[in-house]
Amino acid sequence: MKKLILSIAIISSAFVFGQKEQDLNAKLQSANKAAMDAYNAKNYTIAAPKFLEVYNLLKTNGHEDKVYMYYAGLNYALANNSDEAIKIYTELINSGYTGVQTTYTAKEKKSGEVKTLDKATWELMKKSTDFVDFKTAQTPSVEVDLYETLSTLLLNAKKNDEALAVIEKGLAKFPNNAKLKDFQGTAFYQSGNTDKFLANLKEQLAKNPNDATSWYNLGVLQAKNPATAADAEASFKKAIEIKPDFANAYQNLVFAVIGDDDKAVSDINALRKTKPDEATKLIEARREKFNKALPYAEKWYQAMPNSLEAVSTLKDIYGITKNQAKMTEMKAKEAELQAKAK
Repeated sequence: MKKLILSIAIISSAFVFGQKEQDLNAKLQSANKAAMDAYNAKNYTIAAPKFLEVYNLLKTNGHEDKVYMYYAGLNYALANNSDEAIKIYTELINSGYTGVQTTYTAKEKKSGEVKTLDKATWELMKKSTDFVDFKTAQTPSVEVDLYETLSTLLLNAKKNDEALAVIEKGLAKFPNNAKLKDFQGTAFYQSGNTDKFLANLKEQLAKNPNDATSWYNLGVLQAKNPATAADAEASFKKAIEIKPDFANAYQNLVFAVIGDDDKAVSDINALRKTKPDEATKLIEARREKFNKALPYAEKWYQAMPNSLEAVSTLKDIYGITKNQAKMTEMKAKEAELQAKAK
């Protein structure tokens, strides 16, 4: 599952309208306070619909501001309500929302207070001698965040085709976005399109050859194809070179080096009686593979000392390579972990 990382400063707003809109103002203040209180208390389930209520109140009365829809989507995502979050993020992207807003400020001469004004009032006050220091500023765009978050939500929901459509739309705008390229590979992989996933990985590695995860994923794909099994070893080793504590890379490297051990044992047993010399050669070849895999298995165990699979594999390798003392040590560790698991 892709981890959903959301970090945005939600700012409380003050709503000031004309006398005729005081009832609206009261409702907005109430809904906004409830939304902010819930958000600050990390009660995202409550905050999300409250921010949506603020948005709808404003829209109904001709003051639409999609930042509140954005806040609602953010809180639905934080509340793990993927369906509602996906719905809102999709609508925001399709509407062209970027989050960029222009603020207008001016300093009141008499008090020295800097006031935030709407554009029309700001322009009007320029003709007055009561205000000085007229400034504008823009809030940062959240468009990339919209694409990244929606892609994550869709991938986690296993909606791979929808995710790919969003990712491709995002990459058309942000072609160098590393997260979207990574998400694209994930979508290809989850949808079973390994050829495109492989091409995506190679493209990623061409741009960033120090990406340990991409080398690891490349190795996983290569290991599944007998024609590229040898290449898988090189990819796993590259991942480990970049990230020396990469436990999963060590694990996969062990099995890539050993290969199809069930077949090796079957071939040996088939030759034991009729061609013992050939069986002996196969036995030696098998032992050599386990000797080659041993240091990687030890590194795997060092990285994950409480992994039953790592311990059991290392125990078996010690047994085949005739290291009785180490095999006994791992056997005891295996029994200890099995007892804890019960």
